[in-house]
Amino acid sequence: MPRAGRVFFDGAVYHVYNRLAGGERVFAEDEMAERFVGLLREVTARDGVTVFAWALLPNHYHLALRTGAVALERPMKSLQQRTTRRVNAGRGVFGPLWQGRYRAKLVEDQRYLDQLLVYIHLNPVVAGLVEDPADYGWSGHREILKTCPNAVIDADEVLRLFGSTRRGARAAYVRTLRGARDAEWIGEGPGNLPWWRLGRPPRSESEDPAETGRVARVEAEERRQRERPRIDAGELLRRGGELLGVGFETLAGRGKAPEVVRARELLTVLGVERCGLRVMDIAAALGKHPATGTGWVMRGVRRRQENSEDAARLEEFDKALSQ
Repeated sequence: MPRAGRVFFDGAVYHVYNRLAGGERVFAEDEMAERFVGLLREVTARDGVTVFAWALLPNHYHLALRTGAVALERPMKSLQQRTTRRVNAGRGVFGPLWQGRYRAKLVEDQRYLDQLLVYIHLNPVVAGLVEDPADYGWSGHREILKTCPNAVIDADEVLRLFGSTRRGARAAYVRTLRGARDAEWIGEGPGNLPWWRLGRPPRSESEDPAETGRVARVEAEERRQRERPRIDAGELLRRGGELLGVGFETLAGRGKAPEVVRARELLTVLGVERCGLRVMDIAAALGKHPATGTGWVMRGVRRRQENSEDAARLEEFDKALSQ
């Protein structure tokens, strides 16, 4: 019986990982590791994926990323298939390289995202490869500590999770990293991590998020193909606010009324996944900290997932804004 197609939520944050088959340690070779990282950089840039953290170890990888308008399946499938071809060609062998399809877990809480970043960048330390994560060359840790050409990580997006200035945010990130070294979960496998245990489905079900079948997948692809005019964050918020009956000034205010909170979350999801806007730009347009905007995306994705009325409303807004 064929496996169900995966349906992922646009604009959502995921912990993605996979391991090589047969105990291989292919990426202990610098040349093979460089090929993987080059492909990771290429496919994430191509498909509008924001990378928050990454680590490549000799026999597996971990990623923390946020999708855009393109489904997660495309960049991950490209990454694994093209890595397989290049590794096999370089070694003169044939056959599968990975232990099957990649694993992905939706991360719906800011606290878990912070933990995920340090978990990934401490992975080489836990594995005994280095004592200081800054000494490991195949992870995104160095890209956060200093400006790097051709970085995989969007350092600005990451640093805004930890502070309002680069210097202060980097210091806060390093403190978080150090404080996590003694956490009970830091050396656990993915299935036992806090964000994987949260809302874990029954054993008989897949841990991949929202595997709701081929029909939904086709509908999602058709929706993504819909062409729309370019729109900036300010226009999105003004027009979207009008459609929702919530003025721009109210959206930018400190109000916590349910309809205002709902509007901020849904409009941020719409801006990120359909309009190609950055969270930081939407937050800035409302005079908010980018980390606040990241929370809007996470809660907005969950709101749409759990509430069919909100999902339908977002589609209505998208159609109206596309005209």
